[in-house]
Amino acid sequence: MSGAFKNCQTVLVTGANRGLGLQIVKSLASGDFSPGKIIATARNPDAAEELRHLAEKHPNIHVIKLDVVSQASIDHAAAEVGKLVQEEGLNCLINNAGINVVANFETVTAEKMLENFHANSVAPLMITKAMLPLLKQAAAKGRGMGIHRAAVINMTSLLGSVELNWGERANNFKWYPYRTSKSALNMVTRCMAVDLEADGILCMAIHPGWVRTDMGGPNAPLSTDESISSVLSVIGGLTEKDHGSFLHYTGEPLPW
Repeated sequence: MSGAFKNCQTVLVTGANRGLGLQIVKSLASGDFSPGKIIATARNPDAAEELRHLAEKHPNIHVIKLDVVSQASIDHAAAEVGKLVQEEGLNCLINNAGINVVANFETVTAEKMLENFHANSVAPLMITKAMLPLLKQAAAKGRGMGIHRAAVINMTSLLGSVELNWGERANNFKWYPYRTSKSALNMVTRCMAVDLEADGILCMAIHPGWVRTDMGGPNAPLSTDESISSVLSVIGGLTEKDHGSFLHYTGEPLPW
């Protein structure tokens, strides 16, 4: 990802206490070009030991509390981010926080569906709404589209692709709550892309690959470092042509 973020001053990453979110913060902080401010959120910052150690080592990392399923917490975090970025605004919002409520046809309940839907589909929309004034502030300072100006990146999954949910892929992952929540996130991304275009705010969804995390499990082919170095490279190179897109971590378009 060498140099991908050299024109990006402020980045906000949700769900940064573990897995992909933690790796995003780590990679951004140690990259050739580190953003001026990396704002990392966690539901319980006191328990996020690795994130706290990173922040002690890198003065440009700011850790703030955010429970993505609480509107009061979202509003409070938006005020905190505003104080941190001030007139710079927010260049890049990475909606990474998400959960996997595993349930097949036999075990799925309405509560499980709604729990997964709230965290994975509704929360990124509410967080983006809360951060919109800061994104607009940053977008007002540039031309074209990309993280040099303002961008909303939704971490999704190819398991949310309706077209690809057939054959072997469908049989291996009969995850009703997770898959539908990511399909919904993809539609949220597309809707936001329509609404944010006039302000010059790029909006897209990216699939990080199948990664060895708590969620991905030990058999996944990719390490967090391999996944995130590709993801950040793709994010760093986004332009107008990628607005409203659904991309693989390799940069290839994925079917909806």
